[in-house]
Amino acid sequence: MNSFGENFRITIFGASHAPVVGITIEGVPAGLPLDPTDFTEDILRRKSGRKGTTQRIEEDIPIIKSGIRKGDVGVMITSGEPLTIEFKNKNIRPQDYTSLKNIPRPGHADFAAYVKYFSQKGDFENTYFTGGGIFSGRMTLPLVAAGVVAKKIISPIDIKATLIEVGEISTLDKDAVDALLEKTIKEGDSLGGIIECMCTNIPAGLGEPFFNSLESLISHAIFSIPGIRGIEFGDGFAASWMKGSQHNDPFVDQYGHTAKNGAGGINGGISNGNPVIFRVAVKPTSSIRKTQTTFDFAKKVMTEISVSGRHDVCFALRVPPVVEAMTACVLADIHLT
Repeated sequence: MNSFGENFRITIFGASHAPVVGITIEGVPAGLPLDPTDFTEDILRRKSGRKGTTQRIEEDIPIIKSGIRKGDVGVMITSGEPLTIEFKNKNIRPQDYTSLKNIPRPGHADFAAYVKYFSQKGDFENTYFTGGGIFSGRMTLPLVAAGVVAKKIISPIDIKATLIEVGEISTLDKDAVDALLEKTIKEGDSLGGIIECMCTNIPAGLGEPFFNSLESLISHAIFSIPGIRGIEFGDGFAASWMKGSQHNDPFVDQYGHTAKNGAGGINGGISNGNPVIFRVAVKPTSSIRKTQTTFDFAKKVMTEISVSGRHDVCFALRVPPVVEAMTACVLADIHLT
């Protein structure tokens, strides 16, 4: 459903063009210092308005509705009760999507949502989610908020996600990336990207064999982010064309550190004391101005579609703090066992 985790349990609510989006977090320990300004850095990293991102600009001010109280020295701290954080949606334009009532966007969740939630009504019209609805990237904002809380719990573990490719271009070549974004904007098209995440100061022994392996827990969380198409740990898919002598990783000290960390910090589903490293593939934005073909469910014919509205050309630009957040939520869930 809309919840994730057992001991650190998050539940999202709201929708892209609803009055609010938000999250309720259960399992937050009492006495954790928490101020609205704590969320600022990660929220700004996710914020739109940069080249290649949507021109829908929201205030993104966290409103803590429950779960905190004033501590003995006047600092706000968590109370141990469920923590609920809301963000108001003010810059909404549902009218941008009226033309999509009968025409699902290629690559988008429109049709799948219709089948799951509305198909018993027998028609597609008036059964669509405005914008992306609950499938929208807007829903990642409360996830970032949960990540801020989770990072406090798992300290001194540090998580850093970085966009390393846009399209097929390394982000080290900033001028080439800017040129590609400009070209794609003019074409009315979109781009994907690759994000690398590194978790340091992770102790050995986290995770379980098989179904609760650390990779499977992280992968579950990462694939809950809209638009994720793949994940690999350490050497990842490249391991499939290596020989064992190339992929095997010699230990170099009594702490379990290895020569190259080809396993990405995990052996047998359990952290081995090396940094946990993985990469995530983010798909190109589905809603694009470039003309495409799709099916008109009212007229029962193929038709052309050009999606208006405000959409990211490359929403991978805004995903690194979301990857960090979901990884932190997994580690907090394990930490609290």
